[in-house]
Amino acid sequence: MKKIFGIMLAVAILLLSSCTQETQNKIGRSIQNWTGTDGILEVYAGNTLVKRFMKIDKLSTATATTGKNERPYRFGYGVLDANLNGVIDPGEKKVYFEFSDYSTSYIFYEDPN
Repeated sequence: MKKIFGIMLAVAILLLSSCTQETQNKIGRSIQNWTGTDGILEVYAGNTLVKRFMKIDKLSTATATTGKNERPYRFGYGVLDANLNGVIDPGEKKVYFEFSDYSTSYIFYEDPN
């Protein structure tokens, strides 16, 4: 049984290493879709932080309702940090958000805490 598992693991590693970097990234993002990233999204107007969303599992790129074309905005769910203090305070709730690729400067990162 251990031998079969070892062989299957070796084959999986070999197949994964033969994938392109983009394919490996897609596999990694699929795993994150299951596990979540606990991310933070900060939205800027110039140099000024204007919105922060916390506890984001993932950001999704909108797709067309017909066809496979991507739409020029991203969306997700996160807790709105209304007072921008970097802490989820009582009363701050999980909300849906979306933002345009054309008009918004943003940074998405995994919560280091």
